[in-house]
Amino acid sequence: MPDAHDVRRIALSLPDTAEKTAWSMPTFRVAGKMFATLPEDETSCAVRCPKEDRDELVLAEPEKFWIAGHEATFAWIRVRLDALDDEDELRDILADSWRQAAPAQLRESHPRLGVAGGE
Repeated sequence: MPDAHDVRRIALSLPDTAEKTAWSMPTFRVAGKMFATLPEDETSCAVRCPKEDRDELVLAEPEKFWIAGHEATFAWIRVRLDALDDEDELRDILADSWRQAAPAQLRESHPRLGVAGGE
């Protein structure tokens, strides 16, 4: 089961990613734009998710995903780390969020990253 250490390790392995503390928690940014956070209890992470996909994810897998009240108006979703199948699933989720935040030129440099079956 993935944990907070895996979130940090995987997030920092993604191209041009840096860790920065904000709101008293670790945040992970690509080219200065946030794509993941580790909330204070470190049992979940928050990642970017298009609003049109969030409800579907929460309905399909409520044991894994939920929308925090203060993030409801933003394109973010929470992921319960202990509900993930394995580290590969966490890597896919973080890479997808990275793609949503990365500038186009960086995404184009890593075309398979965050795409099912990619890097």
